[in-house]
Amino acid sequence: MESVKRPDKRAERARRTREKVVEAARELFVAQGYGATSLQEVADRAGVAVQTIYFVFRNKRTLFKDVVDTAIAGDTEPVATMDREWFRAACAAPTAAGLLRAHVRGTREILGRVAPIMPLIAAAAATDPQIAAQWPDGPDPRYTVHRAAAEALAGKPDIRPGVSAEMAADLLFGLLSPQLYQIFVHDRGWSPDAWEDWACTTLGAQLCRSG
Repeated sequence: MESVKRPDKRAERARRTREKVVEAARELFVAQGYGATSLQEVADRAGVAVQTIYFVFRNKRTLFKDVVDTAIAGDTEPVATMDREWFRAACAAPTAAGLLRAHVRGTREILGRVAPIMPLIAAAAATDPQIAAQWPDGPDPRYTVHRAAAEALAGKPDIRPGVSAEMAADLLFGLLSPQLYQIFVHDRGWSPDAWEDWACTTLGAQLCRSG
């Protein structure tokens, strides 16, 4: 008789604890700043012992990296953006227009989480120069994601003639940047829906065959 695998309750508790700590840290970092927030304050807000934070994250820098990585991913699961279902589905769309719509929608979800903490990242790096060292040197991960989408885009039947994967990647990287999202949505008061419509229309005109 085949044994039924029971849920790992310890792993589930650990996952929930990690999520609570990351969320508490994000709230405090945004409200008070990275340098002004202590791990004891994070522990108090998360309802855990400060020793738990040291055990799971080791130090405040590592916790900060988890806050940023979680903002990008939307959860604490160790799954890269290009391995996520929304990205794979976007690249598999049969047309360039369909790929763009899905890619802009997925990127909008990320930017909605990341754009508000961009000033926090810059301030934290200024306070603690070792913050930046936690992300490995190399190509910008954001560009890597857009380049993969651009390469998929280049193979679609309705791609605009003369558009290379390099050009498409540059346009995606520039127009779907957190800085531009911040300007339109947070500085100028656009709704996320309005930004998404604009991004789709603008990129479609540049990258897709008309008609």
